[in-house]
Amino acid sequence: MRIGILTGGGDCPGLNPVIRAVVRKAMNDGFEVIGIKNGWKGLIENDTTALNLDSISGILPKGGTILGTSRTNPYKKEGGLENVKANFKALGLYALIAVGGEDTLGVATKLAKEGLNVVGVPKTIDNDLSATDYTFGFDTALNIATECIDRLHTTAESHHRIMVAEVMGRHAGWIALEAGIAGGADVVLIPEFPIDIEEVCDLIKKRHQRGKTFSIVVVSEGARFKEATMVLQEQKLDEFGHVRLGGIGEILAKEIEKRTGYETRVSVLGHIQRGGSPSAFDRVLGTRFGVKAIELVKEKKFGQMVSLSGNKIISVPLEKATGTLKTVDPEYYEIARVFFG
Repeated sequence: MRIGILTGGGDCPGLNPVIRAVVRKAMNDGFEVIGIKNGWKGLIENDTTALNLDSISGILPKGGTILGTSRTNPYKKEGGLENVKANFKALGLYALIAVGGEDTLGVATKLAKEGLNVVGVPKTIDNDLSATDYTFGFDTALNIATECIDRLHTTAESHHRIMVAEVMGRHAGWIALEAGIAGGADVVLIPEFPIDIEEVCDLIKKRHQRGKTFSIVVVSEGARFKEATMVLQEQKLDEFGHVRLGGIGEILAKEIEKRTGYETRVSVLGHIQRGGSPSAFDRVLGTRFGVKAIELVKEKKFGQMVSLSGNKIISVPLEKATGTLKTVDPEYYEIARVFFG
């Protein structure tokens, strides 16, 4: 029997370990594996590649995905859904393993309801998928962001500047929160709690009054201001209706400098956070997810997503995983606030 696998949405470290584990486990269990190129776009266009031991050799430490990816939404393409179903049948797929975040798995959820044999694997550096403690990619992104914040400390202190670090995080501030705590940030701003610019500036001024002539401010790209007049310019939407983010750090830095008089610079970490080799944690988690995905296929547990619960890999309904986002709760944010200013 033939199993397909695709990777959709933003790339992240750990995708190749999943692909590798799926192929090895599937071949051990007598399945044939075919790779769908460039996410749902590949299934719409019937663009595939055979996967075997040679094609997965050496990919464990590599970032990105050997299958390519896209943000294509078959439900937004004319004839997209029909093509997906037709090619699923034409390729002779017994099952499809979809690896992605809320958007990719949202499509997988709909397809499962329409009768296709689909299993999901959660992937996002934002760590915002419900029903799993962690998604692979997050740990790598967190470590990269923390290292960057550490580096900003030395230049901020040397030049007596305020340094604003803009990190990824559309709806959830997990990267900013944990990198901010780990990196000793003086202010952490996340999407779950609107930015009070006056409070931020007061905290920075109080630090200066104590003789601390530099500050580190970490902000999620999806954070927004309390003041209605302080908004980002209208930006383009992707096929899933998401605004292409970026720019909050620049606006924040200008406001801080204007209101405090202290020189303020911004560093946008951007795609650096999700590039490069996966951490050991993400390599192991991706591997465990890939093996579990094949086990679900063998057990005919379709419409399910693999999940990390404590230290166990379990399965949960795709609908449960994609119904709501996992955001930072107030209690956790209060831990970071202890160290503000």
